[in-house]
Amino acid sequence: MPILISNTRGCSCGRFGEAVMRVAVLRQFTAAQICVLIFTTTLGVSSCAAEGLRRYRAPIGESSISGISSGAFMAVQFGTAWSSVIKGVGVVAGGPYWCAKADAFDAVTWYWGPIRRATGACMKGPASDLNPKDFTAKADAKAAAGEIDPLSNVGRQKIYLFHGYNDAIVDKAATDAAADFYRHYLGDANRGNLFYQATLGAGHSFVVAKQGAPGLNDCKANTAPYIDQCGYDQAGVILQHIYGRLNPPNAAQLAGSVKSFDQSIYTTPHLPDALSMGDTGYVFVPRDCEQGSPCRVHVALHGCKQDVADIGRKFVDEAGYNEWADTNRMIILYPQTKTSPYWPSNPQACWDWWSYVNHQDSYVTKSGSQIKAIKAMLDALTAAAAAPAGVTAPSLSAPQSLTVIDTSDSGADLAWSPGDDGTIYRVSRAGPDGAFQAVGDVTGASFGDSGLTPQTTYRWRVSVILNGAVGPSSEEATGTTRSTPPRCDNPGSCPIAK
Repeated sequence: MPILISNTRGCSCGRFGEAVMRVAVLRQFTAAQICVLIFTTTLGVSSCAAEGLRRYRAPIGESSISGISSGAFMAVQFGTAWSSVIKGVGVVAGGPYWCAKADAFDAVTWYWGPIRRATGACMKGPASDLNPKDFTAKADAKAAAGEIDPLSNVGRQKIYLFHGYNDAIVDKAATDAAADFYRHYLGDANRGNLFYQATLGAGHSFVVAKQGAPGLNDCKANTAPYIDQCGYDQAGVILQHIYGRLNPPNAAQLAGSVKSFDQSIYTTPHLPDALSMGDTGYVFVPRDCEQGSPCRVHVALHGCKQDVADIGRKFVDEAGYNEWADTNRMIILYPQTKTSPYWPSNPQACWDWWSYVNHQDSYVTKSGSQIKAIKAMLDALTAAAAAPAGVTAPSLSAPQSLTVIDTSDSGADLAWSPGDDGTIYRVSRAGPDGAFQAVGDVTGASFGDSGLTPQTTYRWRVSVILNGAVGPSSEEATGTTRSTPPRCDNPGSCPIAK
């Protein structure tokens, strides 16, 4: 769940509370020093913490991020703040940048303003309380101040959004507002970079293709572990929307492995507790990456009550990312939050999307405490990447393996095998009348088509554009849009449309 508050004074303890916090942190720091001293003296090495992340040949500019619930809000914040290195963002049951509108002026309300807005408009709507201009104006101001990357980078990102109509926790108005935020920066020229799936009857959850797996929920559930089985491979759609057509996921035993690492290395100078982050994080590394092959990093952020203390490693092991990563040279980073009932006040182990750590609007910028920690982890994983090669001329060969990877009632998500960086593609669509017409140009090997008619079959093909000339086209791909989702007045109890 995105946010639940149980401590009525937890968001601001005043000078006394700050003093108490300093004492608590000092005690933890002293204990850590004692631990290191004992093991260094007796064994010559420290055995008090897990190791840090290994460096891999993974260019940071090929990185991406996604999240569910509070992790989705954080993915939007991180992807906007560091848009220069993030190729794409997956937003599952989340909302727009700076949705809770927290800043230093909230001190006059003892920091209850952001909590009220987070649990109000950002989770329940209505749409009239989520004005997209508020969020874009804040992003513009932060970019102008140099606190986040230039927003022209957001216009080049691949964006996937999802809302299930049985979601009883986050209203669709919030995810609609996130879509409006991104459309503002994408503009009409890059509209094909966004795909919004809102026709599935999922509850508040990350959605997987599995059926009947023990420990996971049925499709319309809104309870822990917040992983619902809807016969829909959300991880695969997200990764292919960002990177283009991928090799099929590994359906057998994975060749790669999940490794744990010490998060305190990346929260420094703070202890993880001070940021409501766990001591241990996780990373899935394919065997090819471990052996030195070039790879890419995707950051997967769990939601509230999905940390390992609450649900074990279910999100790490069951979300479906690892199977795709294993066959496509992708490293999946799983940072972890933890429950913090007092200071900072975060009783549901959520990511900080309402400023519970610093009580300032820096939480949506590069200087945000949790954003800095995640970026430090990403920097560590990508530290062994070679310098980028010179720009290669785009190829005029026909795009390969065009596939419709997903459809909604009014859209379709297309992906094909990527060519050289910077290649521009032209997407053409044929409706029921059979006549192909160009519907948009795009950089990167995916395209979110929109404005389609429900329950209608379409055909698409993709061509390379070089110096304004249209090159050879791909083979055609066919897909049928879904039916319009039924009205759902009581999310969590609505039947799943077939």
